[in-house]
Amino acid sequence: RDDFINHFSHEFKPPITAIKGFAELLREPDTTLEEGEQYLQVIIDESSRLANLANSALLLTKLESQQFIAEKHPYSLDEQIKRCAILLSPAWEKKKISFSANLEPVRYDGNEELMSHVWINLLNNAVKYTPEGGEISVTLQANSVELTVSVSDTGIGMSEEVRAHIFDKYYQGSTTGEKGLGLGLSIVHRIVELCGGQIQVDSIEDQGSTFTIHLPQSTS
Repeated sequence: RDDFINHFSHEFKPPITAIKGFAELLREPDTTLEEGEQYLQVIIDESSRLANLANSALLLTKLESQQFIAEKHPYSLDEQIKRCAILLSPAWEKKKISFSANLEPVRYDGNEELMSHVWINLLNNAVKYTPEGGEISVTLQANSVELTVSVSDTGIGMSEEVRAHIFDKYYQGSTTGEKGLGLGLSIVHRIVELCGGQIQVDSIEDQGSTFTIHLPQSTS
């Protein structure tokens, strides 16, 4: 509990400080209209960061207290992954990233809302850490035993040390300057774990990363 409070407080402080500082600047009589717009955008961005941090922390806390996945139902996993990719398409199109998907039609018995967090987090990370003109690919394969989903990118990759800690809460190993919460992959890992699955990562610095998730086939 103490560890959680310390990390949470540490992550909350920078955006709160930024919001307070730029709000005070807005009250300065010599602030121009252009400067005011810039300050407001910072406040909006940092407020969104705070909201995301709170939502992610609450979700992870809830997941850590669960022992199984509730409210499961059969749905089209390939269609869900397609929807998540489309949702993030403005981001990867802006960076001129080449996106490809090879998804077998698969019915999966799971919690659709929770699984969406898995695909959004993995795809968002791939976009975030892949430079302009790079490539991202997603595959979904199935056999009688398990489903396998892989998300690959040609991004910055990871060192051995970073790979060893990427599923730790609040860990941020990137040196790109990208702001993150350090919770996304912890959430992914916990959801996959609750589903009885496994997640592995293969990565080479300056060449890219591949996250592979193995989920057991539904027995229903």
